[in-house]
Order: sequence, then structure tokens, then C-alpha cells
Amino acid sequence: MSTPSAALPPQLTFRAITLAIVLAMILAAANTYLGLFAGMTIASAIPAAVVSMAVLRALGGGGILENNIVQTGASAGSSIASGVIFTIPALVILGYWQDFKYSWVLAIAGLGGILGVLFSVPLRRALIVEQKLAFPEGQAAAEVLKTGENPSEGIRILGLSALGGAFAKLAAASGLRLIPDAAASSGFFGKYLAYFGTNLSPALIGVGYIVGLNVGIVVLAGAMLSWNIAIPVYAAFVLPSNAELSTIAAGLPAEELAGLLWSKQIRYLGVGAMLVGGMWALVSLRHSLASGVRSGLAAARASAAGVAVAHTEQDLPMKSVLIGIVLFTLPLAALYQAIVGNFAVSLPMTVVMVVTGFLFCSVSAYMAGLVGSSNNPVSGITIATILFSAVMLLLMMGPESSIGPVAAVMIGAVVCCAACIAGDNLQDLKCGYIVGATPWRQQVMLAIGAASSALVMAPVLNLLADAYGIGVATEAHPKPLPAPQATLMASVSKGLFGGQLPWDMIAIGALIGVAIIVLDETLKARGSSFRTPVLAAAVGIYLPLELMTPIFIGGVIAHLVERHLRRRGTDQAGLERANRKGLLFAAGVITGEALMGIGIAIPIVTSGRADVLALPPSLQFGESLGLLVLAVLGAWLYRTAMSADRGGSTPPPAR
Repeated sequence: MSTPSAALPPQLTFRAITLAIVLAMILAAANTYLGLFAGMTIASAIPAAVVSMAVLRALGGGGILENNIVQTGASAGSSIASGVIFTIPALVILGYWQDFKYSWVLAIAGLGGILGVLFSVPLRRALIVEQKLAFPEGQAAAEVLKTGENPSEGIRILGLSALGGAFAKLAAASGLRLIPDAAASSGFFGKYLAYFGTNLSPALIGVGYIVGLNVGIVVLAGAMLSWNIAIPVYAAFVLPSNAELSTIAAGLPAEELAGLLWSKQIRYLGVGAMLVGGMWALVSLRHSLASGVRSGLAAARASAAGVAVAHTEQDLPMKSVLIGIVLFTLPLAALYQAIVGNFAVSLPMTVVMVVTGFLFCSVSAYMAGLVGSSNNPVSGITIATILFSAVMLLLMMGPESSIGPVAAVMIGAVVCCAACIAGDNLQDLKCGYIVGATPWRQQVMLAIGAASSALVMAPVLNLLADAYGIGVATEAHPKPLPAPQATLMASVSKGLFGGQLPWDMIAIGALIGVAIIVLDETLKARGSSFRTPVLAAAVGIYLPLELMTPIFIGGVIAHLVERHLRRRGTDQAGLERANRKGLLFAAGVITGEALMGIGIAIPIVTSGRADVLALPPSLQFGESLGLLVLAVLGAWLYRTAMSADRGGSTPPPAR
């Protein structure tokens, strides 16, 4: 029988909605900077849950279900940021936009996010109740909510680590210039080019701690494949036969030559690996997805037939979901028509968007259940969408169409936002399932959080573009925020419409992707705990080595914490406390650095000077101080996580 809603503790309250909206906007802004900088975003449910517990307690109460609603809405911020920064900057990189159009970004992000919520409604029962997928971030957030872990301590960890991350960013090259952004070493050994470097961003150590040592090893190995194998081999054996590139490269220092070869040729190995990875995700999940969709629709039909269900099984009504999909698709159809000006093209674009949107939302939700939102291969999903869309549009519009690449990116942008939200939605619903929440209330809150986050995306993107540049190096911004996924989306879509892509490198990258998949399946068959996810490796291949090094270091710290605690005999509860403390510290460092990066952009843009905050050269230090700052924050992270075990392990309860 259905549980009367009046008997339930408060969930979707005004104060919970308000707090969730504020947190969603802040987390969206922070993850926008992080994603453009490092090509990764982080799940934010646990920090949001801790902040919610502290704030609502200060306001007089706040039960577990109300706190759950706050973290549900707040976590949409990181998901919308992911969907936007993976795709929409491509429209600027392609030259279609000179800046980020507010109404267009709002429509793509907001409507795409809401469609992601609607597409994922039929999947909840199948993936959470029947298949019982792990959804690790959802379980972790539920444990934080259930234990009611001292929110004042959590706020202290978040606040202090955020101050540390903010100071490091303020001291870096875009701020006071006390320290550089990176430390690197390069040179020639005979005819072989050697390069190694590390970014000095503590936020990347935080990312590494969150994703763990396995992913840290894989992304660093991918980067070393590019920078320590492919670039030296290309420089020694292929570059001399490339007359055009040899002319450009003549006389360049080793570090600049490595960067040139990476940007013009080698990073496209990552493109090929990502394409293979995206296709593999679809192939490997086809049976599970079909089963999940069938059981979800069957449950919806039972509910529509009037079968009484508990409040913990009450999703949004399927009729409302279908009506919502139609209503929220119509504005996107109008947007596509405004782009191409031809109903014969815009209508198929809309159909492709809806079909691939539902399919890839299913993939995203399933992968989030297996490996978590932070490791969800949304970029591979989006590449597959854009590639399929570009081929379809190529057949309809011809290879010389200037608007074809833009139209392909527009389809991919909506699908990407929807897929990011779908994975996040299922994480939150897993948390709600554990703590006894009502699914439809969470689904409504997530839609509100997605729409709220979309409101801030264009202003933040414009601010970062004006201050740092995005994707493309210019005279004003010689070292822009890399925006790796968006740059990739632009390259793939443009390359299919008469552009120039190094298809030989893409083909070699695809073969590398196949080899990584074979290795991963072999490890899986042998029951190995170490895996080689192809999309993590592809991200490493595609991004600069200096970004992957601190991510690896963060993974090492997480591994050392767990190993040392296990050697002490720490019980599982102690390990979980240490993990939560470490995650809170890492999230604080990331958020503090990202928000300071946005804050620094304001005086840069208003003054028109990139060095507006820079100290005199006599007060600027070199790489040694930057490495020291990185080491101090890394040690601080380690000590914070280890402090969860003070006093030794907890004895088992008496039986």
C-alpha cells in the first residue's frame, strides 16, 4: 500500500529548494573552471550533503530526507557544467560564436538537463531496485546522511582546504605570479626529444584523490604514451618527411617543439581511442540497457493501472514524462530550425537528438551505476553522438556546408547535458532509495537544480573566455584554458565537413583503443582488481602530460591512506571515515581553486590586463616554491584523511 505523504518527514521544502539552488549555481561555476582546465569534473553530492546538514541545522532542524533533497538539487551543478563545457565552447572554437550567447546556452543546458531527468525516469526501478547497481557516489552520500557525521567538522575541512586551494591559485601565474603554473623539464637525447612536467595545481591532486590510483595510473600512462613515446618517435622519424611541419618546427626549443607536435598530430591518437571507447560502451551495454528499459516501462504501466506502491517507489507519472519530453523538445526543434533554416534538416536533427538522447542517457545511467559519475564516459558518448550526427548531416547538407559542424555540435550539446544529468539523477535516486526518499520529489528537485545551474553558465563562460581564453591560443591568450573535450568535438565535426584532420593518427589511436579494450577484458576475465578503462586512457593521451601528473599523485595519496590504515588494523568504519574526510578535503581544494580562478578573472576582464594582480618581478619565485606549495597541500590532504583513525581502530560490537 502507498504510504501517506502526510506521515513523511519534510522533503521538498522551500528552504531546501533555496539552498539547493544556491549550491547548484556555485558548484556549476566551480566545475566549469575545473572542466575547461583539466578536462574533468567531480561529483559534488558529499560536499553538498555536509553543507546542507550544517546550514539546515543552524536554521533549526533539517531531517535526513530534507538534506537529501538539497544534495540532489545541488549535485546538478556539476552535471550541467560537464554537459556544457564538453560541447558548447566548440561553437566559439569553430568561429560560429564570438562569445557565449546567454539565451542559447540557457536553452541548450536547461532543456537538455530537464530532458535528462525525464529520460532517466523509466530507468530507476531497473537499475537501482532490480539490477542493484552500486552507484558508488550515491551510496557514499547516503552514508554521510545516515550517520549525521558532525557537519561542523565537515564544514571546517571544506573551508580550510578551500582556503588552501584559493591561496595556491591566487599565488599562481594568473594572479600574484609568486609561482608558475607548471614545472617542466625537456631536452634532446641525440635525435630523441624528451619531456616531463607537472602542473602545480592542488585541485588536480584533489581530482586524483577522488578518482583513485587505478584511474590515476591509467591517465598518466596514456599521457606518457603521447609525450614520452609517440612525440619522440614522431620527432625522430616522421617529422623530417613532413615539410610543412618541419618548417614551423625549425629552431624551436625542445619544450615548444613537443607542444607543437602534440597539438598538430599526437593528440589525435586520443581522438581515435575516444571514438573506439564510445562505441565500445554502447556495444558492451546493449543487453543490460534493453533489459533495464523494458522493466522500467513495465513498472510504469503497473503504476498507471492503479497498483498501489510505497512512497519510495513513486516516480513521476509516465504520462507526465512523455508530455514533458514533447514540450521541452519543441523549443529545441525551433532552435535547430533557426540554425539551419530548413525543416528537412531541422526535423531529422530533432529526431536524432531525442533518440540518441534517450539511448545515451541509458548508457550514462548504467555506467554511473558501475563506475560512478566521476568516471562516467560521457565524453565518449558525446563524440559518438557528434560523429553520427555529422555523418547524417553530411549526407543531407553536403561536405561544403559551413553550418554542418555547428549543427552536429548543437545535437551533441543537448545529448551531453542530458546524459550528464541522467547519470547524476540515478546516483541521487540511489541515495534516496537507501534513506527512504520519494523518487518523484528528487526528480523534480533535480530538474530545478539543472535549470538553475543553466542560468549561470553563459556569464561564467564569458568571464573565463575574456580573462584566460578557451581552447584556441591567441596573441592575447597564449595559454588558454585547454577545453580538451570541446576542442575535440570541434575538430571531429569540422573534419567531416571538408576540414583537415590527421586521419592516420586517428586510425592509429583507434587501434590503440582496441588494444586497451583487449587488455581490460583480459584483466576482467582474470579477476584482477586493476582495470584499464579505455576512455580514461584516451583522456590521458589527449591531454597534456603536466595535467595528468598531479592527478596520478592524488591517486597515490589515496592509495597510501588506505594501505597505511589497513596495516594499522583499521576497521571498515574507520576506512569509510577516512575516505569521507579525504573526499571533503579534495572537494574543498578543488572548489576553492576554481572559485578563486573565477574571482581573479573579474579584475583581469575589467582592467583589460592579464598581469593586473602580478607582484613586482623581485617578489616572484620559481618552480621550487610551486612544488613546495603542492607538496604541503598534498601532505595536508594525507594527514586529514589519516586523522579519521586517531585513537586506533574501532573494536567490533559485543554480540
